[in-house]
Amino acid sequence: MTERGLTMQSKRSKNLAERGKKVMPAGVSSPVRAFRAVGGDPVYIARAEGAIVTDVDDNSYIDYVCSWGPLILGHCHPDVLGAIQRAAVHGTSYGAPHEGEITLAEAIVEAMPWIEMLRFVNSGTEAAMSALRLARAATGRSKIVKFEGNYHGHVDYLLVKAGSGVATFGLPDSSGVPPQTTRDSLVAAFNHLDAVENLFKEYGETIAAVIVEPVAGNMGVIPPAEGFLTGLRQLTQSYGALLIFDEVITGFRVSRGGAAGLYDVKPDLVCLGKIIGGGLPVGAYGGDRRLMELVAPLGPVYQAGTLSGNPLAMAAGLATIRKLTPELYALCEIKGKALQQGLCEAANRCGIAAQVNRVGSMLSLFFLDHPVIDSSTAFSTDRTLYGRLFHALLRRGVYLPPSALESWFVSSAHSESLIERTLEAFTPALQETLSN
Repeated sequence: MTERGLTMQSKRSKNLAERGKKVMPAGVSSPVRAFRAVGGDPVYIARAEGAIVTDVDDNSYIDYVCSWGPLILGHCHPDVLGAIQRAAVHGTSYGAPHEGEITLAEAIVEAMPWIEMLRFVNSGTEAAMSALRLARAATGRSKIVKFEGNYHGHVDYLLVKAGSGVATFGLPDSSGVPPQTTRDSLVAAFNHLDAVENLFKEYGETIAAVIVEPVAGNMGVIPPAEGFLTGLRQLTQSYGALLIFDEVITGFRVSRGGAAGLYDVKPDLVCLGKIIGGGLPVGAYGGDRRLMELVAPLGPVYQAGTLSGNPLAMAAGLATIRKLTPELYALCEIKGKALQQGLCEAANRCGIAAQVNRVGSMLSLFFLDHPVIDSSTAFSTDRTLYGRLFHALLRRGVYLPPSALESWFVSSAHSESLIERTLEAFTPALQETLSN
């Protein structure tokens, strides 16, 4: 479709936006979807296949959101659809145990042997909340350490300097969270091990756990600095605290073993989500058997969920994981690298400084002339410029995350030709953006 066509044909999306605003806050079910960080009205998606999403006005876009990470195989992969359909004819929810959840758990444990036992939940938020409850019970301590710009869901005591969603709206944390709720939440700068050391020196005997996104994905993509994760492992062991990796994004995304496997640092507990549900709502937390046997009904740590282990999500997740071969990861690495290099070259041709951080098939663009290693550098990117670029690319058929502080995702469905089309659109879009 032509750029003019994309500009003109947005009537149905606009109508849906107005309808939605009457019955839902901003007309959306999650804040970033409202386009407030980039301006304008959101496009409403009607269907998707492979690496392409199509809106209700029949405009098609190359999709780098990929449902915010779960769709490593792209939209509507036939094996995943088939698994969902086969499961659905036997019932959509049981409220009882079934073989599918055992089979998926076995596949996860095989891929991540530091997880000996796990519990399925319905979201990454639930996974992080439950893992921290377990850590506090196991250690008998109350304080936790988290990092600026890391997001672990919308749990009250974790909404402290919590990454893109909060940063986008300029909120240090959320209204409605009582101050006393966050008094046991200690915050350090991501990738600054000395800051964590100082917290342990002052509060070490009261710290239950350190929770970290091993690859930050909610302030753009920021890899761990050399020695950072190893240092966290050593600190927590020295002080008798637990190390929790929030791999809701990175689990099965940056490698089959997640970030723990990629960087060879073994946490005590891991939070998972996204890919393990194959695009359906899911979460999980797990670790060694000693810890997980503290979870009810075996132990005193209560956690439950009506739809946990949903048979459709289990089937979709298992079908996805079975496709994640070394060859697929190698292919995604090649595609991610090609996109990264192409974006850097285009920015250089346009005479603007840019950094493109990448880990495997996750990447993000920062309009900065220096490396992006933590929240203070990430949040200094030119978000206004990104917003204009977002719309310039949208008009050219490329759908980026509607926030400068979110990760882009490449899937196995992004063909070489789609990467080339993206880069062909990027240069004129950036030139238009800079001229405005």
